[in-house]
Amino acid sequence: MAVQGMKEESVRISRVRWAALTVALTLTACGGGGGGNSSSSIGPPTPDAPVWSQRIEPYDSGKAASAAKAATQPPSALAAYADTGSVALGPLPESLAKAIVGASVAPGMPRQIGQARRVSDTASVAATAALLRWRPGPGGTQLAALRFESPDAHGVRLGVRVQALPPGAVLRFYGAARDEAVEVGAQELQAVAERNALSGADEALARTYWSPDFGGPQTTLEVQIPAGAAPAAVQLAVPGLSHFTLSPAEAEAAFTAKAGSCPVDVSCNADYLEQSRSVARMNYVDSGAGFFCTGTLLNDAASSGTPYFLSANHCISSQAVASTLVTDWFYRTASCGGASVNPGVQRLTGGATLLYASATTDTSFMRLNRAAPAGIVYAGSYYGGVPVGAALATVQHPEGDPQTLSLGTLQRYGNCVGDNCGSSDPERGGFLVVNWQQGSTAPGSSGAAAFVTIGARRYVAGQLFGGTASCTVPSGVDYFGRFDLSYRAGLQRWLNPGSAN
Repeated sequence: MAVQGMKEESVRISRVRWAALTVALTLTACGGGGGGNSSSSIGPPTPDAPVWSQRIEPYDSGKAASAAKAATQPPSALAAYADTGSVALGPLPESLAKAIVGASVAPGMPRQIGQARRVSDTASVAATAALLRWRPGPGGTQLAALRFESPDAHGVRLGVRVQALPPGAVLRFYGAARDEAVEVGAQELQAVAERNALSGADEALARTYWSPDFGGPQTTLEVQIPAGAAPAAVQLAVPGLSHFTLSPAEAEAAFTAKAGSCPVDVSCNADYLEQSRSVARMNYVDSGAGFFCTGTLLNDAASSGTPYFLSANHCISSQAVASTLVTDWFYRTASCGGASVNPGVQRLTGGATLLYASATTDTSFMRLNRAAPAGIVYAGSYYGGVPVGAALATVQHPEGDPQTLSLGTLQRYGNCVGDNCGSSDPERGGFLVVNWQQGSTAPGSSGAAAFVTIGARRYVAGQLFGGTASCTVPSGVDYFGRFDLSYRAGLQRWLNPGSAN
């Protein structure tokens, strides 16, 4: 996909072609727990005669979600309030700022929210080093910080290219409020670079770490090195950043204006709050541009607590992009129809390890690099055939909004190549075709799971590619990549290794 009309600050997003063969990415030390407790067959079961026992049960972590935010490190007072260097960009050209606000999104494309911007002042290691003002820190450490500002941004993610750091060094990121910080150590940064390089990313891309955003035009990078380390050993640059031109509130207002009463607030239906606790809003960076999608935490047969995460291949199809992933959990309204967001929202940084990617079923399967928040539910999954006429539901983040709920019916099977989708049969169709009776989907919903009800519980049966459905086109349909096919093609290796063929 390409974002057109951009000159010096242009951004080109490379995507896996939909006509390509399935690509499976497997890294060492994949985790996933011990033996399974579910059976498997060589081929997919006939949907007209579903084998409902072919499933993995959900797992509730059993801890109530905290109303407080996830714990973060306070910024260093020395670097935050004194001797902080500043890098200020000029205003983003109006034409670029408006390029993605209100832009239509074709099926199989994620919701773009941010533009790539070059930062010439810190484009090289030498230029960045010249701006760092080192001062003594606690315990003999040394500190330096740089504040980056992109005017009118609704969030700024820094692309920090790390060439070298002394052992024990730490990078911290925080916003203008200076009330919380996200910390990452040299060892973790090296692990990210190694994963990216192993997947085939070039050196510059492999060594680029994308900070989280803090909801405003400023993000500060702070560097702390241990006692005895030389500042010259810090070799990093910030050649670019992602400028969020669209805030979630703006996207929500635009979506609501177009959708009217169509969106169904998930907080209004207690029957789906368990699924709500499995679903996260995704924020990631591809070639400097920022995007929203939706993903779901999956349980494995051993209920090991490994944070396996399912979304769409058209959202994340490479390890370098998976490394930029930030997820927001419990991101729903505080009450049914309320205007405020649940105060227990928790953000998880650290990215993910891409385990399997398939364009054939639009599947992206990852393992989060940090533990899931307390109070989460690991969703169950169904790897049997879903019969036409079955009721399906999805919990999603349309336009990055708080969670909404859609209820529908499986109409038929289909296939998608590029943004073109058509009908197929259960034997050859790689997608479930769903029509909604309540609610609908929107850009940002991509990757959301389709849940099928079996008995008293619900199980993931696919993930959203896209389609013609919307609040303004209630007769349209959406296409979900079939989970049973991706499970047999590769996912069972992690989710149910005891039954793998």
